[in-house]
Amino acid sequence: MSKEVSNQNNLKKTYEWDKKTNPIEGYVVGYRGMCGQSQGVMEDVSEMLTVVVGCTDGFDSLKDQLREFVLESHKTNMEKVQGALNFSRNKLMERNDALEPMVMALKEETMATMRVLNTRIEELEGELTLYRTFMDSGVSNATLNSKVDVLKPKECAEA
Repeated sequence: MSKEVSNQNNLKKTYEWDKKTNPIEGYVVGYRGMCGQSQGVMEDVSEMLTVVVGCTDGFDSLKDQLREFVLESHKTNMEKVQGALNFSRNKLMERNDALEPMVMALKEETMATMRVLNTRIEELEGELTLYRTFMDSGVSNATLNSKVDVLKPKECAEA
């Protein structure tokens, strides 16, 4: 550092001396001195740049390692989730397979019940038609004073 300061002082003195004799030469000498200084600064900057590039290479390596770690973690998590989904799907398929015969049996039972009920409804409709016919013919023949025997169920008779 002190070497640079003495160089700068020498350049100033040279520049001032040359300025008195020939102003243009003084500018040239000063310019050359500044170029020499800037060249030293550029070398320092190049060295620092080399150091910085070395550090960023380390960051790039860490970045790649982090990317690999994240991808591996994601892959592991996806495998676990896929395993859970497969397990759930298999359980649901088993339940579905067990429910299908039950649903078919219930459908058949419902159809059989419907057939029995339809048959019974037809029988009752036939009886109703007979009773209506009987009542229509019986009411027209009956007199107001006639008694009609009504049978009571045993439960009502005992009470």
